Order: sequence, then structure tokens, then C-alpha cells
Amino acid sequence: MDNLMLNNKLYLEGTVISELEFSHEMYGEGFYTFYVDVQRLSDTKDKLYVTVSERLITNIDIKVGIDVIIEGQLRSYNKFVDGANRLILTVFARSVEECKERSKNPNQIYLDGYICKKPVYRTTPFGREIADMLLAVNRAYNKSDYIPTIAWGRNSRFCESLEVGDNIRIWGRLQSREYQKKVSEKEVIKKIAYEVSISKMERVNKENEVIGSSETFDDEYKKDEFVDDSNAAV
Repeated sequence: MDNLMLNNKLYLEGTVISELEFSHEMYGEGFYTFYVDVQRLSDTKDKLYVTVSERLITNIDIKVGIDVIIEGQLRSYNKFVDGANRLILTVFARSVEECKERSKNPNQIYLDGYICKKPVYRTTPFGREIADMLLAVNRAYNKSDYIPTIAWGRNSRFCESLEVGDNIRIWGRLQSREYQKKVSEKEVIKKIAYEVSISKMERVNKENEVIGSSETFDDEYKKDEFVDDSNAAV
């Protein structure tokens, strides 16, 4: 159980931008959701979806405008929407506290999982190299979280050599991207896609030894903040 907790670690500092909304109840415990804005290095902000237990918010007033620190995991689940199953990603909070002082890195995630779909390498219309990779991260009780990730530059080229079943460790940030979906000839709706942007990655063997690695330079990693032509997973 402890090892599975270490497979998926997320740290965020952000500003609450929505009121608490009741989500569901499990084993008599209520869960609520809200959104936070997390600042990037640029003027861009990521709008992230958070799920929190009622136990964690008894000593903090979650309201619009408050700055918070959230530690937890990135979880996924399937939801039947508009006649089809959709993969929903949420930040599952394990602790929430008021943020008194911002750090230099307000959005950090570490995942240790397995490739469950062959990575797709491509170039964007602007000539950027990108690879999309779906990672299965084991959770307790024989469950797994399926997390879309995106790699840039040299990391994307490293992804070309990876195969389904490879054990991969990644470091990066959770990001959001707003896009428009055409639902009819006259109607277009706005949606938000989420993915993990990779800054560093390692491939390990069954003995937990590193057998390959890649890392982007800081300036290369920062460039993805300004690219909006990627096909992020939804």
C-alpha cells in the first residue's frame, strides 16, 4: 500500500476559483469538488479540478479567492457523458492548507507507471516535436489510473523507443488546455483537457534499475506554455 502511494505524488499551490460542490458519498464519507488556478512561469494559468474529502476541510474555509496548498494524487475514472465514456482526471487531495507564501515551483507531479498504448510521436504545424503517451499507474485494491502525458523535444524523441508495458517514471506538471468542440452545425462548446507535461523521464527494468533517461532543458520545457496546437488527451 505504501509503495502504491509513492507511485503518484502531486503538489500544487493555487487560488480557489469556484465554490465547493458536493460530488458523491462513499462509505458514509462525503466528497466535494472545486477548481483552482495554478500559475505557470508565464501569464498563463492552469485551471485544475480538485476532489476533496469532507474530513480535510473542517479546519479550512474553502472559498473563492483563497490561496491553498494541495498535496495528493492525480486520479482518473470513466464517466458516461453524451452517450460515450470519457476519461475524467481529477486532483485527489490528501491534504489541503492555506498557502501563506508562494514557492518557485507551484505545480509538481511524479508518476511511476506502465505504458499502456504505443506513444505517438509527431510534429505540430509550428514544427514542434511532441509525443503523446498514456500511462497506467497502479493504485490500491487492484485499480489503476490512466493518465495522458505529453513530451516535448528530446523527451518526445525518447518516447519513440518505448513500447507498451515499459515501466516509466516521469516528473513534470499537470496542465489544462481549453478547446472548442463542435456539437452541431451551429453549436460549439468549450471544454478543458488535462495532461501531464513531462520535464524528465526514466525507463526502469524489473530490478528497478534505470536503463534509459531523458530530460529537457529548462528553456525548452518552458516553450510548451505557449503552444496551443497539441492534441491533448480529453
